Amino acid sequence: MANVAVDAGASGNGITRREFLYYIWGASMALLTVEAAGLLVWFLIPKFREGEFGGAFVVGVEDVPKPNGDPRNFPDGRFWLVNLDTNQDSETMKKPVTGDPPEIVGVAAIYKVCTHLGCIFAWTDSNNRFECPCHGSKFRLDGRRIESPAPRNLDRFKLYALAEDKVEVLAESPEVDVNEGIGTNPYGAVVLPANTAFISVDTGSRKKGNEQELLSNISEFMP
Repeated sequence: MANVAVDAGASGNGITRREFLYYIWGASMALLTVEAAGLLVWFLIPKFREGEFGGAFVVGVEDVPKPNGDPRNFPDGRFWLVNLDTNQDSETMKKPVTGDPPEIVGVAAIYKVCTHLGCIFAWTDSNNRFECPCHGSKFRLDGRRIESPAPRNLDRFKLYALAEDKVEVLAESPEVDVNEGIGTNPYGAVVLPANTAFISVDTGSRKKGNEQELLSNISEFMP
């Protein structure tokens, strides 16, 4: 009886080698597609939620301190909210001195970590200034250095003035061109439009303060 040759590519009860390789290839492509989609979603989803440090903190305009008043502390956001106006001479913000812009007006969010060695500074009511308990650095209400050893002014976060819907941006922190100092220019104060309902502070967007002359070395600043 003659033997019958069997074609390796013919179909049978199992799968052929060629079909097996197709399945492996298809599974590999599907896995790569899933991984790529996962990476895309990871990049698109915000890394931080609203109200979490590294994300946005939205507060009502009623939480903004009065001009040149004591700063408002936001521990969860690690910032102080200040309202500045050098047109109103006060103990906290006197008239501009050497190195200052012609006027300093508006609201700013100041990072509450000292620029020396990273200690948490506080506002001292009796002296009307920020003071670091670790090594004695002192800062004016707007964050400018009064006394060392801090090497530069305090850092600031990006700030937005929002309308009632919390979506429309009415104003945002400008980048101030300070002639003195090195590094990136800090975010300037924001003059709030009359219809501002909320303030949004982006704690994921921080700029370093400039290295300006110490206010303690400027005679017009000292009493």
